[in-house]
Amino acid sequence: MTEEIERKFLVSGNFKSHAVKSFRIVQGYLSSAPERAVRVRIRNDKGFLTIKGIGNESGLTRFEWEQEIDVEDAKRLLKMCEPGIINKTRYLVPSGNHTFEVDEFHGENQGLIIAEVELHFESELIEKPEWLGDEVTGEIKYYNAILMKNPYKSWKKG
Repeated sequence: MTEEIERKFLVSGNFKSHAVKSFRIVQGYLSSAPERAVRVRIRNDKGFLTIKGIGNESGLTRFEWEQEIDVEDAKRLLKMCEPGIINKTRYLVPSGNHTFEVDEFHGENQGLIIAEVELHFESELIEKPEWLGDEVTGEIKYYNAILMKNPYKSWKKG
């Protein structure tokens, strides 16, 4: 069992020219409770089952367990998931000693682009690329399990 430490940011510039890899992700949730989100994901031709716990006070650290599963099993499990599917393209974008995972959402979350960077410890410094926007770490409306229920297209734009 492990803990994931990550920061999340909105993206406000051109990151794609810096990407070294990209792949499509489709995912659903068997349980979207913040205390125990259970996610089924298909990334390209591989399936994954992930369990995430609730974040700590800072929103930076939370429990995460992930296991690769047969892609056919993942497809069957997706049919059992709660309503709402997350569909996105993930880009891997190096910056300094880190690699940002930049998710460009499709479907009901079209127009939303979020960058995440995993850390070894909460106070670890990162080199912020010019395309990185406002930090949204710990803001639950940006969690995929919440975007499934309350998609970006339904947000009131102000």
